[in-house]
Amino acid sequence: MRYLSGIQPTGRLHLGNYFGMIRPAVELQAKGEAYYFLADYHALTGATEPGQLPGLVHETYLDLIACGVDPERAVVFRQSAVPEVHELAWYLSTVTPMGLLERCHSYKDKVARGLAPSHGLFAYPVLMAADILLYDADRVPVGQDQKQHLEVARDIAGKFNERYGPVWKLPESVIREDAGVVLGVDGQKMSKSYGNTLEIFAPEKDLRKKIMGIKTDSTPIEAPKAVEGSVLWGLVRLMGTEAERAEYRAKMEKGGTGYGDLKKILADLVLQEFCEMRKRREELEADPARLKRWMRQGAEKARHTADQVLARVRSAVGINKS
Repeated sequence: MRYLSGIQPTGRLHLGNYFGMIRPAVELQAKGEAYYFLADYHALTGATEPGQLPGLVHETYLDLIACGVDPERAVVFRQSAVPEVHELAWYLSTVTPMGLLERCHSYKDKVARGLAPSHGLFAYPVLMAADILLYDADRVPVGQDQKQHLEVARDIAGKFNERYGPVWKLPESVIREDAGVVLGVDGQKMSKSYGNTLEIFAPEKDLRKKIMGIKTDSTPIEAPKAVEGSVLWGLVRLMGTEAERAEYRAKMEKGGTGYGDLKKILADLVLQEFCEMRKRREELEADPARLKRWMRQGAEKARHTADQVLARVRSAVGINKS
């Protein structure tokens, strides 16, 4: 069984990244072959400055490894280390109906948030399909809000098979249900684009300050606090022990504990949850040669797989590279 997942290197990883993508990735790497890529080509469709991208790739890679992604077990690589993905994206684009791309909500959502409409943004799902198909992925972990991306990849693969024969097996989704939507400090979905994140590896002082600034209502100290829909509980439910979660919920439901104290407890839980990862990151940061070796090894493995798959695709479409 081969799993594939990717993440854009657009800034320090936050709790939404961890509970939504990274923790499931760590679990899956023990269940089969795992391919995890840093989507630096995709990052170009956003507002990333060219001079910042290499540093963002490095920081994201460092964060992933510190969080438990194992480069000795999984294939972890930069998307741009395998340029063959663009050759495949072109083959796929020749069978992709315009109507399929026009129905993609991701393009509409990003333009509505102020991103300039571009071909890259519009054709994003084709490159994503190439990311998935180039490594013969069997399963692709996605959140509910990303499910359409995999459905589009399956549709494109099906169109390709109709024209050229059974080139692709259709990948299946693995829907990540446990985390649900991880809320940011303002109550919206935690996202870098909203500026409402809690970064896993932020300095302790900065992290505590952001947690103390989480949006809450005006319920007085002595009154019970609403649990469902609460940003505080939405984060606490994801971490700590069962006993710690039960105690926290009881404090909210009973009343007598103010939001300030509840936020302090949350901050302690966050720092406790990621304590070992924060130490691990410091150790890794002090050994850049090891990180470079792992990145090189991951790219070599990914490119080897890509070459094998592309040979099959070229033969199907009639492109002779010899």
